[in-house]
Amino acid sequence: MSKENQIKYQEREKRLLDAIALKEPDRVPLVPLFAFYNCYFTGITPRQAYEEPEMALEAWRRTIKHFQPDATYSVNFTVYAPDQVLSGLDFKAMKWPGHGVPDDQSFQFVESEYMLEEEYEEFFQNRSEFFLRKMLPRLAGNLRGLAKLPPLETASLGYVWPGVLPAFTDPEVTLALETLLKMSKEQAKWAGLCAKFAQELKDMGYPSIKEQTVLAPYDLVADNLRGTSGAAQDLLLQPEKLMRTVEELAPLMSGLGIKGAKTKNNPRVFIPLHKGTDNFMSLRHFKNYYWPSLQKLILDLVEADCTPYLLVEGLYNSRLDVIKDVPPGKCIYHFEATDIYKAKEVLGDTVCIMGNMPNSLLNTGTVEQVKEETKRLIDHCGDGGGYIMSASALIDHAKTENVEAWVETTREYGKYR
Repeated sequence: MSKENQIKYQEREKRLLDAIALKEPDRVPLVPLFAFYNCYFTGITPRQAYEEPEMALEAWRRTIKHFQPDATYSVNFTVYAPDQVLSGLDFKAMKWPGHGVPDDQSFQFVESEYMLEEEYEEFFQNRSEFFLRKMLPRLAGNLRGLAKLPPLETASLGYVWPGVLPAFTDPEVTLALETLLKMSKEQAKWAGLCAKFAQELKDMGYPSIKEQTVLAPYDLVADNLRGTSGAAQDLLLQPEKLMRTVEELAPLMSGLGIKGAKTKNNPRVFIPLHKGTDNFMSLRHFKNYYWPSLQKLILDLVEADCTPYLLVEGLYNSRLDVIKDVPPGKCIYHFEATDIYKAKEVLGDTVCIMGNMPNSLLNTGTVEQVKEETKRLIDHCGDGGGYIMSASALIDHAKTENVEAWVETTREYGKYR
């Protein structure tokens, strides 16, 4: 890292750290969270980003150099895995450009009940076996043979165990094992490229707002196991089993978050909140089933000197007082649709507020409207510090003139001194 870039990096990182600590930095930090906007800005399609990893990295590189944000956002959070890996797995839990969505559009998650309502006891009995034999075959068509694997307990047969080996010659078992080996190598290549690119951006003087991602324990169940509707039904029909699952998975999320932050040398751990919104869950259920394990995750991260960075998706207008119960000056709450002015009023002395420039305004508004909204956010949320300027969510479609006006206005109008 050159001396000049080192100075820039330290200035930007200090700007972030001051805001997180509820102090006034020199100006309001700007973290735009560009996603597929990087593709549109540089003239490639999202499909090309999935199929040609180097094109994706170049799109991110050019966009960051042009707008010079105070922190960047991981490319591999937009392109989770390249097309070769997703296609090779016959991945079922996502549609991506050219595979279920148009070439010029973003990906789409595909929810399903990957764990059935009657399978809780099987899950409790042996989570590893369940994930291996049930979850993976349901998530990826070319891993369906894992359901046919001999029980792991057969290893206890000792010297007799080789007699089990013919079971691995089943064509579907062979396909699953070969797919795992091949796709693991391909995904490792992508992970290596992303790690190298993250270091490149750091050397250019740009901190990263986050590297490691974990889920709120309830979301881990509602997103990836039971689905939204399945988890909602379980709240009413088998709440004890749902609660036990959330509690058993909570330490997994804490461990992953802490280990990932330390390994990647970035204390900010990203936690997107999906299923605890006002529209999905009553306040009573939120207090009993969603918040306790999320709060424990937050406290575990803070205790380990990590910074929980929560993307609060949807509406949290009715539960701001609940989520206030965290250590002051240690967390970022990025609001998508919540009344951010009310959030600042309730939470401003406890957490750093982030967001929520409307994505729709960046896409369809005028330059003057963008400037006015930028100033309004700074006036209300930036007062006294503790605010990071960002959009409501990841930015895909936006007018470049609007983005430029947003960036310029934040830099000029957002100065504290």
